[in-house]
This record gives sequence, C-alpha cells and structure tokens, in this order.
Amino acid sequence: MQAGWQVALLGRREDALRDTASVSPERALVLPTDVSDEQQVAAAFQAVEARFGRLDLLFNNAGRGAPAVDIDELSVDQWRAVVEVNLTGSFLCARAAFGLMKRQTPRGGRIINNGSISAHAPRPGSVAYTSTKHAITGLTKTLALDGRAHDIACGQLDIGNAETELTARFSQGVRQAHGELAVEPVMDVAHAASALLYMAELPLSANVPFLTVMATKMPYIGRG
Repeated sequence: MQAGWQVALLGRREDALRDTASVSPERALVLPTDVSDEQQVAAAFQAVEARFGRLDLLFNNAGRGAPAVDIDELSVDQWRAVVEVNLTGSFLCARAAFGLMKRQTPRGGRIINNGSISAHAPRPGSVAYTSTKHAITGLTKTLALDGRAHDIACGQLDIGNAETELTARFSQGVRQAHGELAVEPVMDVAHAASALLYMAELPLSANVPFLTVMATKMPYIGRG
C-alpha cells in the first residue's frame, strides 16, 4: 500500500487484517476469508473484481505449521490442517486469480507463492510443513508454464528467518539436524517485503521464477 498498490487482504482474523489496512485504509479492501474454503475464496475474488475491476498480483502468503514431531507422532488431522491451508489454500487462490487474469482486459498478471526455506531443506520434525512447501514449488512451476499463453507470470519467494512473532523463539534456540539447540540469526522482515515488491513490480515480460532472501548466517547452506 505504501508503494502505491491497492490491496485486498484475505485472512481469517479480521482484526489483524484491519490493523494492516490502517496503514492506508483508502487503498485496502478487508476480506475475512478462510483460504481453505472454496466458496469463501470464490466470494473474496468476486469482491476484488467488483472493487478494483481487475487483479494484477496475487501473493499466496497464508500458511501454518504443526507440532515438531516425528511422522508417527503427527495425527492425520494435524497433517490435513497444514495441507488444507498451505497447499489447498494456495491452489484455490491461484485458481481464482488465474481465471480472473485470463479474462480481464488487458489480460495477464502475476502470481507469487511464498515457499519458504523449507521448500528446499527441512527442519527436524516438519513433515507436514516441508511437504507442502515442496509442493508449492510444483505449483509455481506449473503456473509459470501454463500462464505463458495468457500473459500470467509466476514466481516463488523463499524467506528464511525473517524476524516476526513466529521466529521469536529463534533467540532462545532451535533444534538442529544433529539434535542440539542453537540460536539462529534473523533479519528484518522489511527485507522480505522489499524482495516481494521487486518481483511484483517487474513488467510481465520479465519474471523471477525463484528468489531466496534470508538471514545471512542462518544455518541453511552447508552441512548441519
């Protein structure tokens, strides 16, 4: 919004959406939505089209995790909850966006999926989250291929250790591959936002298929 975009905000927590929208209320459309629900997603994208007339960018950012346990200790319900939001939710939003971008005039647009570092390398005990993020890479590649005929570009932003409420525990120690706890460096979340903005503002004749932005010293590249 601060960069001049008009933004539709989808998520389950209306209070959090309105807090984000308060940065620039005149540019924001708040749409409380469970992205794993087909009907709610369809209604949200109809509202986007009614308000803005078109859609130029979808950022698939909704996600959730599960307890950090071995696969045999993860319930099927916990598995399904992660898959429904991280994968099915991304599919439903991409499906709705793709259809709108195909039929609008001028046609086309851009879809950016949030893959995370887990799209490349798992953390211990992350079978559900990591599986969905690897699947997001397949979604990204398929959309990038199928979108060519319709002037729809698709890329993936993989973020590592951005400093948010979700990474607050990193300062206390995170379980590593060898079993020990270690404090992990984090980066300002603004760097993730600027990376997203760079991808979003490219002309449709250019695309970044995959971009990784991460805390420089996080234990990602190398043996762990």
